[in-house]
Amino acid sequence: MPVPRPLDRRHFLQAATGLGGVAMLSSWGGPAGAAQSPNERPVFATIGLRNQGWTITNKSTKFADFAAFADVDANVLGATNAKLEKKTGKKADGYEDYRKVLDRDDIDAVMIAAPDHWHTKISVEAMLAGKDVYCEKPLTLTIDEGKLIEKIVKQTGRVFQVGTMQRTENNQRFLKAIALIRDGRIGVIRKVTCGINGATGSPVIPAVDVPEGLNWDSWLGPAPKVDYRALPEMRKGYGGGVPRYTNCHYAWRNWYEYSGGQMNDWGAHHVDIATWALGAADTGPNKITPVSYSLPVDYENGYSTVENQYNTPTKFEIHANMPGDIPMVITSEGDNGILFDGTKGRFFVNRGKLAGKPVEDLESNPLPEGAVEDVYGGPVSENHTANFIAAMGTRDQPISDVWSHNRMLETCHLANIAIRLGRELKWDPTQREIVDDEQANSFLSRESRKGYEINM
Repeated sequence: MPVPRPLDRRHFLQAATGLGGVAMLSSWGGPAGAAQSPNERPVFATIGLRNQGWTITNKSTKFADFAAFADVDANVLGATNAKLEKKTGKKADGYEDYRKVLDRDDIDAVMIAAPDHWHTKISVEAMLAGKDVYCEKPLTLTIDEGKLIEKIVKQTGRVFQVGTMQRTENNQRFLKAIALIRDGRIGVIRKVTCGINGATGSPVIPAVDVPEGLNWDSWLGPAPKVDYRALPEMRKGYGGGVPRYTNCHYAWRNWYEYSGGQMNDWGAHHVDIATWALGAADTGPNKITPVSYSLPVDYENGYSTVENQYNTPTKFEIHANMPGDIPMVITSEGDNGILFDGTKGRFFVNRGKLAGKPVEDLESNPLPEGAVEDVYGGPVSENHTANFIAAMGTRDQPISDVWSHNRMLETCHLANIAIRLGRELKWDPTQREIVDDEQANSFLSRESRKGYEINM
């Protein structure tokens, strides 16, 4: 195991407030051969820099120093390093190949914001290289990838934080929602509805020349070799500066080859909170029923029949039968957020509000002191990175651990499989396999492209 490197007491307490109490004074696991400076902050690197990659880096400079960046797009790499220099006065070493980051002895932890199809390979190799890992959600492209990550976390003892920041941030709205449920404010839960937005399909997207500076083969990585595709119209707002219709930057979320559409993207947030609230974080559903759905292209045997258009669902209503036969509805209709229905009332929560009579009643009947902290497992961290660094100190797993995340994400993965095959699935949450359906079980894993297998 890597040799622990002590973190300066003052910096550690400032960075890690919110988890572990007195236990925060214990040393944290830095890499073997790392410097022993008592005033040094943890040294991070970010792999995959566009959009969320910079977002998590930017929020983390308060707690850690960034020594290295890696991205297969030289334009993104350069732009992100310029942002870092403007904010901190220092640039990070930049690499196209993430493995050069993992080879460095001075890197304590990596933050991964590459597209979903890269998450497992980079995460596993980072842990085997002695790094703690913060990886964006959704963590995996398949259910079996989640099992592998769990195995390597256990094998290496590394700390692993998944980027489901709703567990820590958003003014504690989601923590308060769970506290309301645990305090019996809506009685027994009868139904949970997760609104996660629909999506749109795309026109036919032609194959075009790869943009200068982008290593397309490396971007594809474990995914099948295909042409780069894009239309001239540019995307605006968040994720802007790239083609609106493409199979690369930002829009990769609309392709099953690289992601799971809205089901995995927003589902990884709201299904996570709903599963946590139901007390099902160590199990999951026993049945997934695709009540209705719309796919933007034709499918055959669970696969798109075309390769030049988005292929993830645009609309859907999925029913997951959760423990205690509580229905969880995952829908593209209605408001984005979670509606909890109980025998004594109902309330709604999302990133902007926590609303309903049980919430209004808090004015005259507040939650017991410490109720939110009890949900979180201690004082709530300043942000998700602070919680991660605190866990690096205690060597405990952080608030968004891989086990609860994978159990939740299995619901989303199964929903996508049910949609792709057009049928109900029975799930064995103990064996973690689909019951009596060989074809459906074939979707629990995927084969990596030759040359991009996970290096074990």
